[in-house]
Amino acid sequence: MPLYAFRCPNGTEFESSFAMAEVPDAAPCPDCNAPARRQMSSARLSIANSAEFKLIDATKRSAHEPQLVSGRTGASKKATRYTGNPLHQKLPRP
Repeated sequence: MPLYAFRCPNGTEFESSFAMAEVPDAAPCPDCNAPARRQMSSARLSIANSAEFKLIDATKRSAHEPQLVSGRTGASKKATRYTGNPLHQKLPRP
């Protein structure tokens, strides 16, 4: 559900989530319970795909919950010389 921005006459700004078909022109302010009018705002569109969202979520999570390392990383892995990507076949060979 999309988020909508509201502002009450006392200046309190808040966001609330409503279905697009049920969004009201005014919502009660959480501080003073006065009717707050819906504000015009830009759409929050993203072009990130699911892999990018996973990376963003992992980065945010690692700021507060870092993963523990139980052994050596990267040193025991051998580099593979073959790639399945057909575009890599066009690259110059050493």
